[in-house]
Amino acid sequence: MRDQGNARGSLCSQRGRDQDRQTGLRASAAGTRPFPSTPRPGTWWSQPFCCRKAVFWLSGTQVSCPHVLSLGCSHLPAAQKADFSGDSTAATINHSLTLLQRLQELLQNGNGSDSVLRVRSAASDEPKVFHTHQLLLSLQSEVFESLLHNQSVVTLYEPPETAALFEKFIRYLYCGGVSILLHQAIPMHQLASKYRVWGLQRGVAEYMRTHLASESSQGHVVGWYHYAVRVGDAALQESCLQFLAWNLSAVLGSAEWGSVSVELLLLLLERSDLVLHSELELYTAVESWLSRRQPEAPVAERVLRAIRYPMIAPSQLFRLQAQSAVLARHRAAVQDLLFQAFQFHAASPLHFAKYFDVNCSMFLPRNYLAPSWGSQWVITNPARDDRSTSFQTQLGPSSHDAGKRVTWNVLFSPRWLPVSLRPVYSDSVAGAIQPVRIEDGRPRLVITPAMSSPDFAGVTFQKTVLVGVRQQGRVLVKHAYSFHQSSDEAADFLLHADLQKRTSEYLIDNSLHLHIIIKPVYHSLIKVKK
Repeated sequence: MRDQGNARGSLCSQRGRDQDRQTGLRASAAGTRPFPSTPRPGTWWSQPFCCRKAVFWLSGTQVSCPHVLSLGCSHLPAAQKADFSGDSTAATINHSLTLLQRLQELLQNGNGSDSVLRVRSAASDEPKVFHTHQLLLSLQSEVFESLLHNQSVVTLYEPPETAALFEKFIRYLYCGGVSILLHQAIPMHQLASKYRVWGLQRGVAEYMRTHLASESSQGHVVGWYHYAVRVGDAALQESCLQFLAWNLSAVLGSAEWGSVSVELLLLLLERSDLVLHSELELYTAVESWLSRRQPEAPVAERVLRAIRYPMIAPSQLFRLQAQSAVLARHRAAVQDLLFQAFQFHAASPLHFAKYFDVNCSMFLPRNYLAPSWGSQWVITNPARDDRSTSFQTQLGPSSHDAGKRVTWNVLFSPRWLPVSLRPVYSDSVAGAIQPVRIEDGRPRLVITPAMSSPDFAGVTFQKTVLVGVRQQGRVLVKHAYSFHQSSDEAADFLLHADLQKRTSEYLIDNSLHLHIIIKPVYHSLIKVKK
């Protein structure tokens, strides 16, 4: 009878944990607020140390670290309420914390154990032995349910990385909580996937997506991307790729740049939304990668042909031809691109477009942070009132237009109201003006040229606005809004940002950090037969 009672109690507690774990997953999707940090003047990124530990938990204890990702339920009042048909005498008695403590003691002491797991690893001659309870393992994992169906002692073989975390993994099965660090995310995800503990698997994947910006000595985003490709996690793969594209300059100077695979490098080089100082910076990083990895000639040539040489000034191209050992070794593979780049800089864009196709990625700038391409704008107290600024950019990347500048006017409004929300005046009492709340407005950013010129013929301007936020103690790009000359503003600019709150994740020391980039796009007006 005692065993049956224990089984029923464990089953009830497990159902409660399943409900709590689902609630926690929804709660964790909101993310966490970052540490305060101030970026260095004149830079887009700062590098303070940040906590890199997350806790997947099922308890009533509050966690002080603001970067904790919770997986589970922690005395959520909504989860405890029940429908008592309006009976005011109803109350909920909750001893879940005591139950969790008892379950943890059950695992530690092995009381009433009916199964044994022996975990072997190449890193040790002695197996790790866990005295467990078949019911609890089976409720969490269908793999353990199958393994323990007709036997009570099971030997498991694990790589050293997952074997080191197996005790944490088993504790999660009992208590619904586990703490992990950045370097433990992949092996914990591997354990959750192997033994089909889907709640833990989703929790670790969410932790990885929300901790891409965390500071680590060796870097982790590239490794997480490669892992996501292996396991087929498309969401994590896209999150890593987008983070690398928008924060590429921070990656180029880190230790993880050398671990970038050929496939990932080619994917990045294809993108026009890369955020970096200049195309020359990208070439220098690619040259370093090629010198370190020494790929086969076809791979090296494919990588070098992905560089957008027309975006590099002629003086810099001459220097690369004279000093770059990589370019000298593969000169024949890129000679045509270099020659075309010099032609592009020598002639007017209109004349060049008559003979060459300029509607390709080679002549499309990326998101360059150099001053000639745009300007940084830090708006202090952005919720206070409208602001405006102006700046100049080069007309285009061609050296033929080196002395030509375009002036841009920018207007920022924190509480712009669409026409549909503006008050309508009426003489009738029923049609009285309804008060409009500040919260009904949304941020608006308008970018317009302050001048017109015949030089604009054949050129349109793509405008990109980068929004810097503080994540895990670093200032990084969170959003990139792009719109073309036909539109002076991005329709969804900071649509979900609450700038009225000083604690908004979009504010850094109560300031909104923007970087506006103007990208000239050339179009062919007249085709000349060759």
